[in-house]
Amino acid sequence: MTPDPTAPGPVTPDPTAPGPVTPDPTAPGPVTPVPASGEPGPSRPLLRDRPGPPGTLTAVPHADQSHTPSTAPPPAQEAPPGPAAGHPGAPRPGRVRPTRLAVLAGRLGAELPPGAADTEVTGITHDSRAVRPGDVYAALPGARLHGADFATQAAGLGAAAVLTDPSGAGRAAATGLPVLVVDDPRARMGDLAVTVYGDPGSDLLQIGITGTSGKTTTAYMVDGGLRAAAAERHRRETAAGTPVAGQAAGTGTGPELPAVPGPTGLIGTVESRIGDERIKSERTTPEATDLQALFAVMRERGVRSVTMEVSSHALVLGRVDGCVFDVAVFTNLSPEHLDFHPDMEDYFRAKAQLFTTRRSRAGVVNLDDEYGRRLVRESEVPVTTFSAEGHPDADWRAEDIEVGPLGSTFTAVGPKGESVRAAAPLPGPFNVANALAAITALVVAGADPQTAADGVAAIPGVPGRLERVDEGQPYLALVDYAHKPDAVESVLRAVRKVTEGRIHAVLGCGGDRDPHKRRPMGATLARLSDTAVLTSDNPRSEDPLAILAVMLTGASEVPVHERGEVLLHADRAEAVAAAVARAEPGDAVLVLGKGHELGQHIAGVVRAFDDRAVLAGAIRARAAAERAAADAPALPPHSTDQG
Repeated sequence: MTPDPTAPGPVTPDPTAPGPVTPDPTAPGPVTPVPASGEPGPSRPLLRDRPGPPGTLTAVPHADQSHTPSTAPPPAQEAPPGPAAGHPGAPRPGRVRPTRLAVLAGRLGAELPPGAADTEVTGITHDSRAVRPGDVYAALPGARLHGADFATQAAGLGAAAVLTDPSGAGRAAATGLPVLVVDDPRARMGDLAVTVYGDPGSDLLQIGITGTSGKTTTAYMVDGGLRAAAAERHRRETAAGTPVAGQAAGTGTGPELPAVPGPTGLIGTVESRIGDERIKSERTTPEATDLQALFAVMRERGVRSVTMEVSSHALVLGRVDGCVFDVAVFTNLSPEHLDFHPDMEDYFRAKAQLFTTRRSRAGVVNLDDEYGRRLVRESEVPVTTFSAEGHPDADWRAEDIEVGPLGSTFTAVGPKGESVRAAAPLPGPFNVANALAAITALVVAGADPQTAADGVAAIPGVPGRLERVDEGQPYLALVDYAHKPDAVESVLRAVRKVTEGRIHAVLGCGGDRDPHKRRPMGATLARLSDTAVLTSDNPRSEDPLAILAVMLTGASEVPVHERGEVLLHADRAEAVAAAVARAEPGDAVLVLGKGHELGQHIAGVVRAFDDRAVLAGAIRARAAAERAAADAPALPPHSTDQG
């Protein structure tokens, strides 16, 4: 999965740096106030209807929010129609019930500044560039700068108050805004966001997926199953003419499926989705302020369930604070992010946080993984296990697996004798594991097993995950995000099983990231490919040749009789073209490492680069050159006759 920022502490962004601009959705919808306790209420609807009427609708237009203290209850106001264009940062809900600063101070146990008791808050952000009128600006300490350095900018954009730590309090107070001071503002930011936006996550079924590999693919598969379950529910209700009662969860402890079909939400490495609207992701898991705002937007749009990737960074840095996942999924664990975690034990402990009662209600864990087996023993929540290898102790097992070049079929066997035909719509045994993880999570969430399996099988693919590039060529061409040794090995072995000819693979390693994986990645590519083309990934501030030198060292350690031909091309486009030039009918070309990414980071500059487009272009260029050569008139024979 995409590495989260590698700095050990958060860094408040420089306001002069360009940032993404995301339209603010303002579609009207219900906003349920947060319960007085701030905790999810006992009647949490999850994947079923909540009895009784929806919550009250109240709002304040972002552009017209007033900071004048008021002793009267907040009035009901509507946001202006249409998107609030021009605001940087994550989407915001169009309707928000104002919260008095005194309420927030009480939740924090912080001293309330004199005269600020009736100051009203309608948003919260950690990014000074994204402040809107009525926001609390969370000024966080960073590795290089302090967010309080940008408090003046936040005040100028209409911030109502500042949340910071003692070291930032003076600079924040100099703006004249009321300041709430706590020892660790990052640790309190998520809870505050839940309060400000009315605990939107309590109205959504939340399925969180963690692990080293497979998070993105599994998330898309779960989303496909949720859509299928909603469609099936709608079909049954239409046929019956009356609402159909929700099904009990597969474990007896989980939630139930929604009684009303609606759009689904997805949050992850590639994108966030609100129904069919797609928003480019900046990181695997958004910061807590952005995440709760996104949940609130989803609730406004009628979303009833959300599937999201949960990175170890998100768990350590508090990005999912305020979330209690109905189902937490663990895929696997292998060395990764060791520039952020000091060792594998720390990495595991970060992932294991998701399986505590603070973070989730039920767990789904891969029994084929060493760390998964440990997690089963240590989890604080009830766990349902799965095994793509058919482990007899697993609750759900994959049997009768048939691997094909574009996907696999198998039978999913459950703890109560359930037996459903299933398919992984992407090639490779590891995608059987991802599909089984998704089916198991959906069943725990209350889905019918066959409906879940059908929904997983029906997804059209996952961006940048063994994504096929087809230009009519007589060889297989695939792009995959594999960027760690275990993932590279898994992809190469999977493609080897379905390739009659040779494999020509392209791979680079990212700069300013864990340097320890470069040598084994070079070795893995050389050992398992017939042609290993070493190239650049995102070198960032590092010298691309220095990165390649380490990869080449790894490749050179593979015995000559075990390694394929090794080529070096620092230019990634040239490397792709070199792999394509060697492909013959029945071969496979793999371009690994960047997957869905649309840019290449080189020396502080991001240039447009899409592996899929570059690979397609190289295939077309080769085909055009071959056609031109075939159509060229034959040259007359050269004569040496002197007579």
